[in-house]
Formats: sequence, C-alpha cells, structure tokens
Amino acid sequence: MLKIILLIVVAAIAVVLIYAATRPDTFRVQRSTRIQAPPARVAALIDDFHAWQAWSPWEKRDPALQRTFSGPQRGVGAIYEYQGNKQVGQGRMEIIESSPARILIKLDFLQPFEAHNQAEFTLQPEGDGTRLTWAMFGPQPYLFKLMGVFFSTDSMVGKDFESGLASLKAQAEH
Repeated sequence: MLKIILLIVVAAIAVVLIYAATRPDTFRVQRSTRIQAPPARVAALIDDFHAWQAWSPWEKRDPALQRTFSGPQRGVGAIYEYQGNKQVGQGRMEIIESSPARILIKLDFLQPFEAHNQAEFTLQPEGDGTRLTWAMFGPQPYLFKLMGVFFSTDSMVGKDFESGLASLKAQAEH
C-alpha cells in the first residue's frame, strides 16, 4: 500500500513538472485606464523617476526605501536604483525609449529573485484625455513556469498595476 501511495505522489510531481515545462517561455501582464489629462501631463509622471514616489505602488510599501538616481533627470538614460524591504526588494530601472506615445523601461530585479524584464507605458489620446496602458513582459525561465502552475503572475502583478494606475490617474487629474 505504501508503495502505491509513493508511486502516486511521484507520478503527480512528474505531471506538474512536465506541465510546467509546456508553459510559455515569455509572460506579459497588462492593465489600462483612461485619464482625464493630456498625454504630455501623464508622460511627465512616468518619464521622470523622481515623480514615481507619488504614484508607484511599491514606493508605499517601504517608508525607508533607499533610492539612487543617475543619468539625465528624465527620458532615455534616466536610471533609478532601489533597495528596500522584503516587499520591495532590490533592483534597477532604466528608461531605454521615450516618446509622446511610448515609454519603455529596462527592469532588472536583483532581490528577492533575479529577473530581467521590460515595462512599457503606451499613451494614446482618447477624447479629451489619455488611454494609458502599463505592461510588463519578459522571459519566463523554468522556475517561474513552475511557480506559475500554483500562482498567477497576472493576478499578483496586475493588482499592483491597477493600484499604480489609480494613483497615477489621481496625480495627473489633480
């Protein structure tokens, strides 16, 4: 009987491991909102990392967050490095593309896990406001595929994006 239970457990683990291997090699999380402000006003809050303290959901999770800014004040080449508590971790962001319609950021997470992704903000005029879409995408190594069997990256990160977009909207419409 013990042998049968052990075989069932081993088979179940094998099924999970094989299933994880079949998951996509990349991921994308995306949320969008409409903001009653012109695209230039919205872009200014994204294109300058100093402005992120007012709206980024991660900024609020660690009052003692250590920040380092380098490069230009805004736009391509602006760099923001951070080190915080367990909820925030440690990482680096660099704006690698900046236009009125799109801001692309290279994200390097160092802790609590290492990952190299990109964040994309697209701004489209919509009526007398702006449709802002925030996306994060990148490679999905096997360990993240395996974690994705049990936890939804879209649900976890998506909640933070929704919170950040609501704060950014409040800032831009203020």
